[in-house]
Amino acid sequence: METVNQLLSSIQDVGRDAVRGGYSRAVFTTPELDLRQWFVEQAQHRGLDVETDRNGILWAWWGQPQEGALVTGSHLDSVPGGGAFDGPLGVASALAAVDILKSRGFQPPRSLAVTVFPEEEGSRFGVACLGSRLLTGAIDTDKALNLRDVNGDTFADVASANGLDPRHMGPDPDAMARIGDFVELHVEQGKGLGQEGPAIAVGSSILGHGRWKISVSGQGNHAGTTLMTDRADPMVAAAQIVLAIRETAARQPDARATVGRLTPVPGGTNVIASRVDLWLDARHPDDAVTAQLIEGIYRAAQDVAAAEGCTVTLTEESYSDTVHFDAGLSRRITELLPGAPVLATGAGHDAGVLAGYVPSAMVFVRNPSGISHSPEEYVADEDASAGAVALADVLEGLL
Repeated sequence: METVNQLLSSIQDVGRDAVRGGYSRAVFTTPELDLRQWFVEQAQHRGLDVETDRNGILWAWWGQPQEGALVTGSHLDSVPGGGAFDGPLGVASALAAVDILKSRGFQPPRSLAVTVFPEEEGSRFGVACLGSRLLTGAIDTDKALNLRDVNGDTFADVASANGLDPRHMGPDPDAMARIGDFVELHVEQGKGLGQEGPAIAVGSSILGHGRWKISVSGQGNHAGTTLMTDRADPMVAAAQIVLAIRETAARQPDARATVGRLTPVPGGTNVIASRVDLWLDARHPDDAVTAQLIEGIYRAAQDVAAAEGCTVTLTEESYSDTVHFDAGLSRRITELLPGAPVLATGAGHDAGVLAGYVPSAMVFVRNPSGISHSPEEYVADEDASAGAVALADVLEGLL
């Protein structure tokens, strides 16, 4: 029987990013594929039957695949330069929970499945939770298949190159019917659990959140021959837009707005850019307030761009409403984990997508610093072990 820490140690060298630090494990890249194979081997070692569905989701079954099963799991992909626990902790904990249940002599009266969802972070194709969105029909299939990565490769082409048939991708009612309840364990990505007290919490809700692409167009030109007064520089406008985003969000209580990626075109040191693309992540508990926030940001961006002789467009790439997890399921989990507090989260998860279709819930494990999506993300060994035991208790109680 392997502990969570031993399982995570066995993949600690997969996808290390020598430039950014941490891990870069984008979907269908070598590191992520290596982790998928690791999961298959680990599941089979435990006597679980593994299958890959038409959307690239891995299912490892304890018992026969059947309707109404209890399902747990998470993801193995990462943000660029991410931490070691976001995603893999939930997968390793699910495998460890199976070990714990077997060591107790437990035999599930209904089937249990451990899943791995692809492209949860959206770091390659820009849409978070793409696997679960395809499964449920929460994203238009044609839109998903035509998403492109930074190299211009479509999701359809990349999926096809990795053994999936794009013609069969999309909503999967049969697979959805197998999910009676879904429970996702995840590292807590804020300071909700702190450094003292309980190491485990039960999730209550996920902030409404989305991603938007802002494109600022100006006049590409020579950096040396173009006078400062003759420029329509979209980089200058983009810099002011980033500041305007921060200022607009700061005026709205509980709002979060972030520009984490900015790309100048063509990107030469001695070239005035012709266009600058930046990506906005915005979140708020009230979906109406999120919409107002985006409207305010777009107005500010238009004003800034016009003052620099540029134009701006804003395109929504993805959006998820605020999610409240199934009250009955969450209450039952709280009863099975006495003393565990109930926490809301600002981070998106596959459980949040599934919550619109099947009873779903989340269990969080302490991250003492609250730092996540960073190499500094951390879970203590004893807290990881406590999380696996808690998940085992939840699965046994629900089964």
